[in-house]
Amino acid sequence: MTFGLFIVSLFGAICWGLAPIFGKLGLGNINPLDGLAARTIVTLTFLLFWLIVSNGFPRILAVPSRDWFYLSLEAFLATLAGDLAYYAALKWSGAGVSAVVLSASPVFTVWLSKLILHESFTLMQLLGVIMVAMGVLLVASG
Repeated sequence: MTFGLFIVSLFGAICWGLAPIFGKLGLGNINPLDGLAARTIVTLTFLLFWLIVSNGFPRILAVPSRDWFYLSLEAFLATLAGDLAYYAALKWSGAGVSAVVLSASPVFTVWLSKLILHESFTLMQLLGVIMVAMGVLLVASG
């Protein structure tokens, strides 16, 4: 991983670290599905603005149907089902515990990418996955 890619990844991690705090505050008096809908509207507004400014609509229209299929599955799993579960956990539990338990997703990604995409991973990556899983179990248990 290059230093630039590390910085971008770290920025993403910081954003994802801050998001549950604001999500927990925003979900105070609303149901998780309504909160997810509101957040999605905000995201859609930013994305539509970006598409207009960057003249991105032709690029979106050029996406092949097979890619639309896979992106639709990813959208359902991550943005609808996964985020709804995240918002429900955030609403009815602590932000820290919810975020840590839900951050176990890379454990599943590593195993499923090996199974479905036939990706290889190193012993160090395997040890990292085991450590993440153990950390999630420790936080969730207590």
